[in-house]
Amino acid sequence: MPADPEAGGGAPRQVSRVILLDPEDRILLLHGFEPADPADTWWFTPGGGLEGAESREQAALRELAEETGITEVELGPVLWRRYCSFPFDGRRWEQDEWYFLARTDRTETELGGLTELERRSVTGARWWTYEELIAAHETVYPTRLAELLKTLLDDGPPGAPVVLAPEIV
Repeated sequence: MPADPEAGGGAPRQVSRVILLDPEDRILLLHGFEPADPADTWWFTPGGGLEGAESREQAALRELAEETGITEVELGPVLWRRYCSFPFDGRRWEQDEWYFLARTDRTETELGGLTELERRSVTGARWWTYEELIAAHETVYPTRLAELLKTLLDDGPPGAPVVLAPEIV
């Protein structure tokens, strides 16, 4: 997404995303859809764009709180980075995404802090095991999330952020 989606063009939107794991190593994903076509659905990690002068870490924690109600987290390192570009809500979004590892003991979610656009495009949240994720026949972003989660659970966080292949839809 451009830094100002209304303006178009410019540098990719700076985004922090959260790979939130519970004590059972389940990952929390949000269920979203295209507002103009509610049948076009997908699962994605909590997160969003930086606001003002906040850091990537501050954005990750703020977005997680707004989108899930979860504030009791231990924020870990950046796991992955990726560039993505996709159409959504009548415009093209270009994003530079950083994925932070976080852990929580809280599994109850509240979607009360969603923005107007999120209220029109997010239907809920769900905790997924790796096995459920690998068997899913639904769209999940990033597209290699099941494989990336398995590596994370087996090997722990990488020594430095892994740059994922760009995803352009």
